[in-house]
Amino acid sequence: MAFNSREYEWSDITVIVGGRDITGIRGVKYSEKIEREAIYGKGKYPQSIQSGNISSEGELTMLMSDYNAMEIAAGGSILSTSVDAIVSFGNPLEGNFMKTDALDGIRFTEAATEIKQGDKFAEVTVPFICLRIRKNI
Repeated sequence: MAFNSREYEWSDITVIVGGRDITGIRGVKYSEKIEREAIYGKGKYPQSIQSGNISSEGELTMLMSDYNAMEIAAGGSILSTSVDAIVSFGNPLEGNFMKTDALDGIRFTEAATEIKQGDKFAEVTVPFICLRIRKNI
């Protein structure tokens, strides 16, 4: 049995936001957090750890041209839109494992633009919160 130790690389990642393949994607980051609290009773050590709400957040880094296209599609501001996203890792045409995560109900929390002298291209990072992250769909 052959063993393939190949890891995912940047060229294996596809990010689709609002049904549009973001070809100018430069980075993607997303995570889930859960509220946790230690519950104390007798003594100085907690008796248990209780769990609360789960929140999901992240950020997309893309070229300015893709960011501008998203703004136009949103009617002028990405802050007024809600989109879903799909992040796929792997290239099944090359025989490596395909992993796909869904980010449901993305709402962007900031719309900032920055470019500095000497930059060869403009890159925009847009933070977001979302309703849910579904792994390995």
